[in-house]
Amino acid sequence: MLLLLRFLRKLIGWVDFVLFTALVYLLAWLPWPGAHPVARLFPAWCRCFVRALDVDLRLHQKNRKRLPSRFILIANHPAAFEDIGIPALFDVVSLAKIQVQDWFVVGKISRAAGTLYVDRDDPESRDEVIETMVKAVNAGQNICLYPEGGCKGRRLYHEFRSGAFEVSIRTGIPILPVFLHYEAQDDFEWQPPYTLPQKIRHMMSTVNNRANYYVHDPLDPKDYADKYAMKAAAYEMYVGWNARYLE
Repeated sequence: MLLLLRFLRKLIGWVDFVLFTALVYLLAWLPWPGAHPVARLFPAWCRCFVRALDVDLRLHQKNRKRLPSRFILIANHPAAFEDIGIPALFDVVSLAKIQVQDWFVVGKISRAAGTLYVDRDDPESRDEVIETMVKAVNAGQNICLYPEGGCKGRRLYHEFRSGAFEVSIRTGIPILPVFLHYEAQDDFEWQPPYTLPQKIRHMMSTVNNRANYYVHDPLDPKDYADKYAMKAAAYEMYVGWNARYLE
């Protein structure tokens, strides 16, 4: 009976998602001065996608301080799911690898939503996107990026890149650290040789669909001498959370 109910929930979720996606995709083709209407619909589209995948997305507020209205969100990056999980929960514009803009349907929607792109293998592109992020933050947008520099697997990568922390130091906007934990790690982790469609199938068929997103206290750039000190402090926090939730 439970399996039947879950199947029906997925079926209804996918019908809803396909219809909503068709609407958002058509809107994405409209030329629009300023913020595109798709940007306002994008969080709802992400939540619709989460329901279609039947992922039990949980937000855990571990923070002791009140969260700021403006922030630069960082998170570890074990899976592809967080590309929709983070915007489903937080008002952010995400930084994504440049290949995403060419993905079928999703690429068009993400461009209209205002997603920022970077070619991770091009140092010039990485330098340019720092300026783009600074402008976005100074314009009042919250941004999201993954300092590991891509999907590195279920365990924390051995280093963080400096981009998020440079933007924080230059703008004065705090870093909001979020630690991501998928209980069925094999089903969510995106690593070779699996393709994105295969990982979507794995997520949908998992016996444990719980995704835990832990929000911690923001890091104020005024408390750090430079971006390197801020990066080191953030990385040590993630090392501790990695040990707590994954070891």
